[in-house]
This record gives sequence, C-alpha cells and structure tokens, in this order.
Amino acid sequence: MKNAWKEFKAFAMGGNMLDLALGFIIGAAFATLVESLASNILMQLVAAIFGTPDFTELSLTLNNAEITYGAFLTDFVGFILMALVLFAIVKLLKKAGMGNFRAQGQRECPMCKEFVAVDALKCKWCTADIDPDQAEEEDLEIIEARRKPEQP
Repeated sequence: MKNAWKEFKAFAMGGNMLDLALGFIIGAAFATLVESLASNILMQLVAAIFGTPDFTELSLTLNNAEITYGAFLTDFVGFILMALVLFAIVKLLKKAGMGNFRAQGQRECPMCKEFVAVDALKCKWCTADIDPDQAEEEDLEIIEARRKPEQP
C-alpha cells in the first residue's frame, strides 16, 4: 500500500499533471473572460443595433407547435461573437510573438510519401521543396520566390 501511495504521489505531483491542471484552470478562467466579453459587451452592441439583447422571444407556430427559433438565433450570434473574439485574441498574441501557434498534424510528401508537418516547406526525408497545406505569413515570401521563374 505504501508503494502504491508513493507511485500515486509521484504521478499526481509530476510536471505533466500539474501543467495539465494549471492549463485547465487558466483555460476555464479565460473561457469565462471571453464569454463575458462576447455576452456583456458585444451582445449589448447587438442590442443597441437591433433593440433587444437577445432574440429568445421570437417564435413561429406551426401545427400548434411553437418553434422558438429566437433562442437558437441568440445562441448562434453569441457563438459567432465568441469565435470572433477568440480569433482576434489569437491573432494579437501571434502578432506579439507570444504563445506557440504552430500548425498541428502531418501529411504525405508528394515526392517520397513520407509524413511531414502540414506547414513544412521542405521534406525532411527527401529534401524536396513542397508547398505547405497551412502557410505562415513569414513563409509566403519563400513560397512566392519558388514560383517565380529564374531570370537568365
């Protein structure tokens, strides 16, 4: 039993577990902040434009069944606004050089069929130049230079 406790303690206090817990807590707080921005500020701008902060009262009656499409519309607008806020925050953090926003995933090299990162410009196996599936802004110059024919 004592050995099992030591193993559990090492697991629970290990770096990865604590990093995961801290990331989850910070992520939950960040989600609350973004949701508050979207609902308390941006949805209020929608209210100023359309005269109501939400559309939950909008409904349609069809064969004696009330379809409350307004609730869906309110949730949809809230989702779009929250997605726009997250997109803007990520773009700002990326521009400021904060965070790791590298593309995730792999694809096949068209030349050698080995797997490379989706944002790779050159295959690490056969060294062929490849166009990335997801290009970063700083890589666009390299891609454009490849496409220009060489001048004699």
